[in-house]
Amino acid sequence: MTIVRAKKNLGQHFLKDKDIAQKIVESLQAVNVNKVLEIGPGMGVLTEFLLKNKSFETSVVEIDRESVEYLNGHFPELKDRIISADFLRMRIDQIFDEPFAIIGNFPYNISSQIFFRVLEFHNQIPEVVGMLQKEVAERLAAGPGSKAYGILSVFLQAYYDIEYLFTVDQDQFIPPPKVKGGVIRLTRNKAEHLDCDEKLFKSVVKMSFNQRRKTMRNSLKTMITTDALKVNPIFDKRPEQLGVAEFVMLTRLIAEQEGVVISDQSQ
Repeated sequence: MTIVRAKKNLGQHFLKDKDIAQKIVESLQAVNVNKVLEIGPGMGVLTEFLLKNKSFETSVVEIDRESVEYLNGHFPELKDRIISADFLRMRIDQIFDEPFAIIGNFPYNISSQIFFRVLEFHNQIPEVVGMLQKEVAERLAAGPGSKAYGILSVFLQAYYDIEYLFTVDQDQFIPPPKVKGGVIRLTRNKAEHLDCDEKLFKSVVKMSFNQRRKTMRNSLKTMITTDALKVNPIFDKRPEQLGVAEFVMLTRLIAEQEGVVISDQSQ
């Protein structure tokens, strides 16, 4: 039987345990969506179980040509729903014109980039179930007060409820990675948009965590132009102590000042 060679430059580590694959797929709730996109299916260990669920239509996106050939040969029922492309660069809006869920055993080396891409289309992606490096998965799910809590945690939690589901050991992969995997589920919350300038919100969060050991007063001093604002007790806190709602409030306070220039630090 033909197999796909795992390619180090693509961060490929193929899951070999079908029970775990089934558990990952069953973690996808797919409420009110008719389409699901699997990122990086490889040899289709998740795909096999996704195709058994007829309540939604599964498509896959795969950058590895060898994997695409394998999928075409082993999953003819996918037909023209195998997208040979890079998820980070594909024109999502030209492929999906309705809400769709995302699932995958994500390459560890680009998992954060995948979630930044999800954020671009958060109003079109109501749910994500993914396996990524355990430490990164824990970071995304971490709440305020945790050392793991950071920029991407805040950005994602502004739009999603995040659950850490379970851990997968290294020996369940071919080849085994150096670290354990963690499976998380993101479920879209009710916020259509943030109650603040979202561009400024991104700048405030990034600038705060770029100096996370400092108080907000020190890390955001270039954004604070009003003396009255400097005495607000929220500026005595450090960034990991603030939840999304507090970052939104902070953004609104800064925006209400005169002469604040909004710079885009999202890239």
